[in-house]
Amino acid sequence: MAELIAERLGAEILSVDSMQVFVGMDIGTAKPDQATRRRFRYRMIDVADPSEEYTVADYQAAGTAILDEADASGRDVVIAGGSGLHFRSVVDPLDFPPTDLELRAELESASDSDLRDELLAADPEAVRVVDLANPRRVLRAIEILRLTGATPSRRAASDEAEAIRSYHPIRPFSAVGIDPGSFIGGRIKRRFDAMLSAGLVEEVADLAPRLGRTARQAVGYRELLPVADGAGDLAAARIEAIRATASLAKRQRTYFRRDPRICWIPWHHDSNQMLGAALEALAKDVT
Repeated sequence: MAELIAERLGAEILSVDSMQVFVGMDIGTAKPDQATRRRFRYRMIDVADPSEEYTVADYQAAGTAILDEADASGRDVVIAGGSGLHFRSVVDPLDFPPTDLELRAELESASDSDLRDELLAADPEAVRVVDLANPRRVLRAIEILRLTGATPSRRAASDEAEAIRSYHPIRPFSAVGIDPGSFIGGRIKRRFDAMLSAGLVEEVADLAPRLGRTARQAVGYRELLPVADGAGDLAAARIEAIRATASLAKRQRTYFRRDPRICWIPWHHDSNQMLGAALEALAKDVT
C-alpha cells in the first residue's frame, strides 16, 4: 500500500522498521528488492551492519534529517513500517536519553529486587510511571538515572512528556492504518513459510557470526538461530517464529491504535479499492 500511495504522489518512502536498517537481513525482514528500492527511493534500509547496536536514537537522527531535507525541498515522503516507536521518533518530540554498554552490563548482573530498591530509594514516585514488574523497564530507568540524574517522575512531568502523551507532532502529517482483521493469522503463516522457502534458514546461518545484541533479537532470526547452528528443530522453530510474529503484530496494532491521528481502513483483497480509501482518508485531515 505504501508503494501504491508513493507512486500516486510521486513520493519517496521512509522505512520505519527497526530491523530493515541492518545489511544482509533481507528475507526475514521482508525488504523490498533492489529494483523496487531504486524505483521508490526507499530510505533507512541497509544503513547499519548487523553487528552494530543501532538504536532508535540513531534511527531518529538519520530519519529526521531525511524528513527535514524533504521539507526544505518540498518533496513528499511516505512513512511506512511496523515500528510505532520509530515512527513517533521522527514525527513527535521524543527524546532518547543516553545509554552506556558498560553500565548496562553492570546493571544486568544485579538482581531485579536490588534495582527496584535503588529506583524507589531515589524516586518513591517512580511506582506511578514505571512498571516495576518489568525488569527491563526498571533497568532502563536506573541507567538513565545514573547517567543523567533525571528521575522517572521528573521526566514524566516534563513539557516534552506531555506533548508525547497528547500526540502533538513536531511536523504536520496525515496517517492511515490498514486493519487486517481476522485475516492476519493466515497471512503470517503464509508469509513465514514463503520466507523459509526463499532461504531464511541459510540467511540466518550466514549472518549468525555477525549478529549483535539488537539484530539477533529480530523475530524469526531469534527462533531460527539454534536451527542454523544445527542444534534446533526446524518444525518447532517455525511454530515459535509464527507465534512470536503474531504476538509482535498484536503489540504493534495496540501501539498504533492508541494514536488518535491515524485513520483506520479495513484490509481488502482489491488493492485499488484500499488505495482509494487510503487516499480519501489522507485528504481529509493533516495533523
